[in-house]
Amino acid sequence: MKRKAILISIDGLGDRPIHELGELTPLEAAATPTLDRIASKGLTGLVDPYAPGIPCGTDVGHLCMLGYDPNEVYSGRGPIEALGAGLEIFPGDVAFRCNFATVDQEGKVSDRRAGRIRDGVAELARLLDNISLNEDIIANFAPATDHRAVLVLRGKGLSPQVSDSDPGGNNEGMAMQKVQPLDKTDAAIRTAQAVEQYLAIAREVLGKHPLNRQRIMSGQLPANAILTRGAGIVTYCTPLRERFKGLRCAAVSGEATVQAIAKMAGMQNYTHPGITGSYDFNGKLKAAAVLELLADNDLVLVHIKATDLAGHDGRWDQKKNIIEQIDTMVGQIKANIPPDTLIAITADHSTPCTVKEHSGDPVPAVIWGKGVRADKQVTYGETSCSHGGLGRITGNNYFHILIDLMGFSQKFGA
Repeated sequence: MKRKAILISIDGLGDRPIHELGELTPLEAAATPTLDRIASKGLTGLVDPYAPGIPCGTDVGHLCMLGYDPNEVYSGRGPIEALGAGLEIFPGDVAFRCNFATVDQEGKVSDRRAGRIRDGVAELARLLDNISLNEDIIANFAPATDHRAVLVLRGKGLSPQVSDSDPGGNNEGMAMQKVQPLDKTDAAIRTAQAVEQYLAIAREVLGKHPLNRQRIMSGQLPANAILTRGAGIVTYCTPLRERFKGLRCAAVSGEATVQAIAKMAGMQNYTHPGITGSYDFNGKLKAAAVLELLADNDLVLVHIKATDLAGHDGRWDQKKNIIEQIDTMVGQIKANIPPDTLIAITADHSTPCTVKEHSGDPVPAVIWGKGVRADKQVTYGETSCSHGGLGRITGNNYFHILIDLMGFSQKFGA
């Protein structure tokens, strides 16, 4: 018998004990009556999205969450971001994940996210799109979510084997890094030179734009530079409907990376202006979208980015509040689904507030629904789930357990 399921991805949910919260994590300290009820009647455990102790990105974490092996289908976040931003990408193109950033006159990065700029990024991006570089290379550029953007280089003889210009998380104050070839091939050298040329053009264009002058006058950080990272080339994923007997699936997310992963997996992407990948994620609207999509799909993925943002910002109080908002959203979903629907809740990675970056800590997970073997845990949290019946498994394992409970798995052997 086939069953439907809702897979709830709470981005960056996992955390570490916070002194101000009495050595509890934000999840453990939050008031989460719905999540606790689900855990008390469900099967809980800990999930290492990729592998124990290995921090992974949102892209790799969601590939694992959907049962893919990133070693087979992942070649860098750039192409994934490009898909999410709506750019065409073809074999031979090299794509980069980008940030609008704030740099000083010496090229030192004072804010990797330009104050998490949102307003005006589309206007800035248009000026950086379709730029001709040396040696017949075309640079295409598009905005993604908030301060994020995507760069795609198109031309002959390009390579993703180039370094990042982004100095990396928690490294404000360092200079933009010079893009270097990572091997000695002509293609890598040519690509590194093209990126450097593009970044210089971007600084010139952005530095004199009226929007940035207005931001400075109003006390905001200017978006006067582009940081690049995650170079990659296009890859192919076998759609979920081909892997699992016609599984119909959809995704609700306001974040470009997850939208791209969903597209790669052959999922229907639901979009709405009120659904964002930021702090104002609108749980009520996301819950309504999930219920609407469930009518015509077997699996619906709903993603919330705000917990990850709070972790990166080191805001344990904000992360706790967001988790309580998510609990309300899950309650709205749970109250309106058919009685045989499964609910699965996990995360793509941990983003501890004390670290302000992704970590290798496992994330709490639960599967709830009629016929699921419940364990003896009564709350949903990192410590309680560590004693659950799922044990400690990978994200790939978790997805396949859910698929089996849905009735879409295939027998191995005769």
